[in-house]
Amino acid sequence: MKQNLGRLDRILRFALAFWWLGPWAPQYSLMGLNWIILVVGWIALLESFLGWCLLHQLMGINNKNQ
Repeated sequence: MKQNLGRLDRILRFALAFWWLGPWAPQYSLMGLNWIILVVGWIALLESFLGWCLLHQLMGINNKNQ
């Protein structure tokens, strides 16, 4: 697994995860939507630490040098 995320992308994903996994996360009346926010937050956190994104890999995007 080769890193394909740049520094700014990783910082922004960490900030998103910090927001969506913390007490500031948006809460909706639809429980399914709250679960989606939780899962996306964990995925963003994991990607920010690993520096690798599956969607970037599938689309052939590599912004590691940015």
